[in-house]
Amino acid sequence: MTTATDLNTNCPMTFCPGCGNFGIWGALKNAAIQENWNNSNTVLVAGIGCHGHMVNFLRLNAFEGLHGRAIPVATGIKLVNHKLNVVVLTGDGDALAEGGNHFLHACRRNHDLTVLLHDNSIYGLTTGQTSPTSPDGFRSKSTPLGNPDHPLHPLSLAIAAGASFVARSFAGDILHLTETIIAATRHQGFSVVDILQPCITFNKEYTVDFYRQNIYHLDNNYNPSDKHAAFAKSLEWGPGQIPVGIIYQENRPSFESALPQLRDQPLIALEPSVKNISALYKKYQ
Repeated sequence: MTTATDLNTNCPMTFCPGCGNFGIWGALKNAAIQENWNNSNTVLVAGIGCHGHMVNFLRLNAFEGLHGRAIPVATGIKLVNHKLNVVVLTGDGDALAEGGNHFLHACRRNHDLTVLLHDNSIYGLTTGQTSPTSPDGFRSKSTPLGNPDHPLHPLSLAIAAGASFVARSFAGDILHLTETIIAATRHQGFSVVDILQPCITFNKEYTVDFYRQNIYHLDNNYNPSDKHAAFAKSLEWGPGQIPVGIIYQENRPSFESALPQLRDQPLIALEPSVKNISALYKKYQ
């Protein structure tokens, strides 16, 4: 079984003191221990942002890609070996701006991936520019007069695009976040977890206190299989109106399960074959 010691690395933490990434790291580590993730069954894929440093602090197979390109890299890994548990670490800028196209089509195709969206509504690594989830009027070094854009709602976008598991959690609630990550990785299909993550250095609006005062937990009376209700719930945002929990879940075939090439064994297990295609070239001479 995986232990905390198994996951330790020699790299010192470089997150800002009080960063929400500490809570996400703790929850991800807890999930790895409880689910027995190790280098034989799990891969982490990160984009570019503060979240990307997390691959240095967990001893698991990991790949840090280009800005906005974590999902296509993860898709390639999953297609080559669909038996792996593939977890994408990405930010609101990385996933929804530079990587917006990839996010939409991965939702539509229902790839069997888990996306942990570190959502601090700011570009943290590049020192505080407005991101796609920054609120109207938000003042930053890129919008000193106030953000003129309407923010994206990641969960409503995911539901509309076709993701089959959509949830939200708070970086300051490690127990709930651990449970949500485990539920997302156990789901067969494209899972999105929007993690409300305070950026204590650059975002003075969405603070720890703000989230603690305004989030509420979905109870057993809520039905996450009702897509219309889920879409309405995903749009809630305001004083005391930020829901956390599983917003939407449906059971439908993942992209990988529909490929006949993967029915019997992973592609990585297939022996490569060499074919002579000289006759094909002659057709075009």
